[in-house]
Amino acid sequence: MKVLNLYAGIGGNRKLWTDVEVTAIEIVPEIARIYQDFFPQDKVIVADAHQYLLEHFKEFDFIWSSPPCPSHSRFRYIQPKKIYPDMALWQEIIFLQYWFKGKYCVENVITYYEPLIKPIKCDNHYFWANFFIISLPDRTRNVRRQNNLILEKELGFDFSGKKIEKRFKEQILINCVKPDTGLHILNESKRNIQSELFNLTLHKEG
Repeated sequence: MKVLNLYAGIGGNRKLWTDVEVTAIEIVPEIARIYQDFFPQDKVIVADAHQYLLEHFKEFDFIWSSPPCPSHSRFRYIQPKKIYPDMALWQEIIFLQYWFKGKYCVENVITYYEPLIKPIKCDNHYFWANFFIISLPDRTRNVRRQNNLILEKELGFDFSGKKIEKRFKEQILINCVKPDTGLHILNESKRNIQSELFNLTLHKEG
């Protein structure tokens, strides 16, 4: 399975994936280097994920996208400075829904407003996908903590020897999708594909 991992960060969602060929897109070079250290087998490209999706979507079997979430978050609603929601989230959902022939999943935070397109709620995230996802119980999303080692241990990443500003590293860890959630979503897509193939075989035999 050829997988496109957009807005890859350090790869929390990707950590437990196996038997996949992954192309990861991350716009921040420092973060991309850390991702490559953690996943040397993946192809890592420093680029604008939103544009890369538009130009390369036909090359993949499964696409995971996690567009920037701060403008949609419930925490944004209580901030004194008001900003427009980043519409890249909705652009990608609509684009994938109508043009992508494989399986896709768009992940984001639970929004402070009623979603424009109905999502699937799973493990305290919103997901938009073209396959059924069995929901997982809500778990507390990573919150700002004084000790980054707690987050590293929870997510299974070791930053020993990696030069990165403490505050920057904390934000990267907070933004990670938990690895077992990422694996669950990928497995759900595979299960859906297998079901479709089985039904197709029955139809041909019938």
